[in-house]
Order: sequence, then structure tokens, then C-alpha cells
Amino acid sequence: MSNAAPTRLRHPFRSIRALPGRFTLGRLFDRLLFRLGAPETGPIKLTQRRIYVLPTGSGLVFAGALLVMLIASINYTLSLGYALVFVLAGTGVASILHAYRNLLDLSIQPGRCEPVFAGETAAFRFVVDNGRTARRPALRMKLGGATTSFALDAAQTRVIEVSTPTDRRGRLCAGRTVLETDWPLGLIRAWSVFIPDLSCTVHPTPEKDAPPLPDNGSGDGDGAAAERPGDDDFAGLRAHQRADSPRHVAWKVLARGGPLLTKQFAGQQGRERVLDWATLPAHLDVEKRLSRLSAWLLEAERSGRPYSLTLPETVVPAGRGRDHCIRCLDELAHFGDRPEARAQ
Repeated sequence: MSNAAPTRLRHPFRSIRALPGRFTLGRLFDRLLFRLGAPETGPIKLTQRRIYVLPTGSGLVFAGALLVMLIASINYTLSLGYALVFVLAGTGVASILHAYRNLLDLSIQPGRCEPVFAGETAAFRFVVDNGRTARRPALRMKLGGATTSFALDAAQTRVIEVSTPTDRRGRLCAGRTVLETDWPLGLIRAWSVFIPDLSCTVHPTPEKDAPPLPDNGSGDGDGAAAERPGDDDFAGLRAHQRADSPRHVAWKVLARGGPLLTKQFAGQQGRERVLDWATLPAHLDVEKRLSRLSAWLLEAERSGRPYSLTLPETVVPAGRGRDHCIRCLDELAHFGDRPEARAQ
């Protein structure tokens, strides 16, 4: 069995790490204007220096309307016009303070992103804490092209999830993230920009209709794995694992009110499957090989038999279970140390 640390996941198998990103003009602009640098581990505190305020499109139209009203009041000497302009202008100025205070002193802790297969949606999680005794309405978290709207009650802590699509294996970094609000009137936008230390491992997409699993190191995958005598010899029961095949569950024991157990067979206990990069067909390119190995790993885990993974520069010893499969899929995801992608 593998010694990899256990991880609680929704997708079958997950892990997280981060790497520095490539230089771009946008990042230089962020560094100069918003003083963004290396990813922040958190908690990220939104102090007054980290909050920026500008009028929205509606705010600019509102300001233009006030200017027209002021000119008309001056031209026609309308005292009530002056009063209306000043009241409305005061309301607009007050909304600047309210929008600013709606973000002030919020605390953001980078959460986790459960690994996914390429082509699926990665869900980045942030823990947002409202330490004040005032409600924080109309908040928005933006990551790439995705936006999640939420509100915080007084002294409330919430986990906010922002989803973004994935298109290739490797490491997907959260990158530039924005928390903003235009409360209360929609005239003023207050926002803060930060780069959380948060990334997601994207596993290779399993090959559809992959060939049968190789048996005992036979990695050609062109035919069905040959079954050996003894595979049907019942050897006992063991505790059920999530990856076990339903056809091996001891349903009779469960029907009698017993625990959920899995049948073991003599042929399954002593034999292991070897998933070897070198034995794959030569016409497959790197990504297709990884895709096939990804499909085989999932199938091998469901079979309940031990299996090992051999890559050009990595060998994962035989084992089984969720943690072992996590380790193997992570090796495929980071094969060749491809540059990380970013959700922006």
C-alpha cells in the first residue's frame, strides 16, 4: 500500500501544489499599480491600502446628469434645482464611503481546489471572514471569466467557490483574483486585487473506450487480459473500499444486517498489474499515452488488485487504494513538468 497522505476529495483522487508563473505585461502592470507579487498564503487582510474605488458606468452617467442639472439651475437661477443637485451629489459621495467600508477589513484565506480531469471544471475555494458586526451585502469574487456573488452576515465566515474550466493537464494556478462590490447604489465600484497561493492538479483525461487492462506486465493493451486459474477461488472477506467493484460486494452479508464487506479471491491476492509506459504502442504520442494510462489506473483501482506504474523517470511501486491512485495520477499530471496554466 502507498504511504501517500490521505486527502478528502469529491473527484476520486486529488492533490495541490503551486509553481511561479511566467512573466507577462499584465503581471508587470499589476505589480506596479496594485503592488502584486508572489502568491499570498493568507490570511489576506483587505486594509485601506488594498482597496480601490472608481465610479461605475452608471456612476459616470449619474455625474453627467448632475452636471447638466447644475448648469440648468445656474442658468435659470433655480434654488430648488441647486438643492436637488447638492442632495443627489451628497448621496453619491456617501455611496463611496459605503462601498469602501463594505470591503474594509475582510479576511480571505485560500482554501483548496479538488483535482479534476482535463476538460472538467475546477472549483477554487476561498474562506472569507467578516470580523465586523455589520452585514456585507452584494460582494462578488472574480477569477478569470467566472464570477460568484455572495453576502456575509455579521461576524460570518463563508466558503466561496469560484469555478473555472480546464483544458489541459498539469497545474492550474488561481492567479489574479478580484473581490469587488458596487453596494449600495451601483454608482461606485470598490475592489481589491490579490494572488492567492492556490492551485489545482489537473489529471490527464482518461481515454474513452480504452483497451482492456494489461495483465501481469503485458502493456500492449490490444486484447483482453487473460485470466489465470484461481481467480474464482473465494479467499475471504475484507472491509469495503470505495474503489471496489460492486460485483465483489458481499450483498448477502449486508442483507442480513452485517457490515459492508468485499469478497476476496485467491487469484486477486498474489497477482499485480504492471502499467508500463514503455510497453504502450509506439504510435501513441505523449498525451495519448498519458490518457490511456489514466484510464487504466482508474480501471485497475476498481478491480481491487494491486498495480504499479512505470514512467520513463518514475516508478511507483505496487499498491492499491485511493491514496495510491492519487499518487499515480499526480505523476501523470506532472509528467514532463509542463508549465502551469492560469485561470485568467
